[in-house]
Amino acid sequence: MKRSGTYANNYLGDMSYRSFKPTDLPPNPSVAINRDLDEMIKEAYLLLGRLDGVSAFIPNRELFISMYVRKEALLSSQIEGTQATMEDIFDLRLQANMNRDVEDVTQYLKALSRANELIPKLPISIRFLKEMHKVLLTSQRGHDKDPGELRRTQNWIGASGSTLKTARYIPPNIDDMSESLASLEKFIHAEDELDPLIKIALIHYQFETIHPFLDGNGRVGRLLISLLLKQYRILSYDTLYLSFFLKKNRREYYERLDFVRTRDDYEGWVRFFVEGLIETADHALRCIDELLELRAMNAERIAEMSTKPRKTASSLFTYIEAHPIIDIKQTSIDLGKAFNTIAKAIATFVDLGILQKIGGGRRYRIYAYRDYLNILRDGTE
Repeated sequence: MKRSGTYANNYLGDMSYRSFKPTDLPPNPSVAINRDLDEMIKEAYLLLGRLDGVSAFIPNRELFISMYVRKEALLSSQIEGTQATMEDIFDLRLQANMNRDVEDVTQYLKALSRANELIPKLPISIRFLKEMHKVLLTSQRGHDKDPGELRRTQNWIGASGSTLKTARYIPPNIDDMSESLASLEKFIHAEDELDPLIKIALIHYQFETIHPFLDGNGRVGRLLISLLLKQYRILSYDTLYLSFFLKKNRREYYERLDFVRTRDDYEGWVRFFVEGLIETADHALRCIDELLELRAMNAERIAEMSTKPRKTASSLFTYIEAHPIIDIKQTSIDLGKAFNTIAKAIATFVDLGILQKIGGGRRYRIYAYRDYLNILRDGTE
């Protein structure tokens, strides 16, 4: 018997196919941790601890996290082929210009928000994941993919147009899927001595291998990583998402998952996962540093302005950190200020180099906090 699982024969004759049934976690023999992997795990914990410590003292932490979550939503959706950009997510006319790609990202944000609402009330479980999936797939693209329901038919992974005969991977049949999900749920909550980072790596692999939904498995699986980092008390805030690393290494990501199933290579997958945690935590720390440096520099510019418009300028500065693409009319409504007052403040920000005009005519001008967007955009191109 293979360490990672076995193949089940389904049907007979022309309808026959083989589906994969994963072995219950943890693997036997257990994941081998050599000196190099042990050092990588220690480095990952060091960086994650530093990230959590820095996150606790970020000014306007909830605002920063909401911006960072939008980036994660975009990256995770891009892994699945979504063609949205950072500018699309902050589009002033988002609802009017909504398309399927942008909707995928906004539904991801809603799914994470729903998950954070559920965490105090419901343990991470199959029911929990179904709730997330329901929000995620309630969209134009996903409405016919049974949002919030486990699949009741066989699915498969392969190139466009592939069939059960030509698929690259066929997940467990329905009976095996149900058994594997029940076992995975027990493993998530088992009190064991397995290192939490290794445990999260194994859970993500197992979930993607089971592939319990008709669509959205990748996005739910990546959300699960972030939720487990908090569940296992490794992080306190939503400041680390592996999609930055997984998008950049998309081919290896899928290969490493395949290699567990075909070569029993749990070690290679765990190493890749921990490498991703290290790179992503380091990137998040640099992103925070850059945003804080930009904030301090622009706050100093505003502080040096004349006294009269400083209060409006301070309100506008806070506003553009939450809305990095703005127009005068909506900003004046949101801030409760006269149109001309906001127009003058925006003109001052343009003179200071904080905002740049990016579009529109004389009556409808659009401005961007471009330096801020450029920091967030890193990795999403």
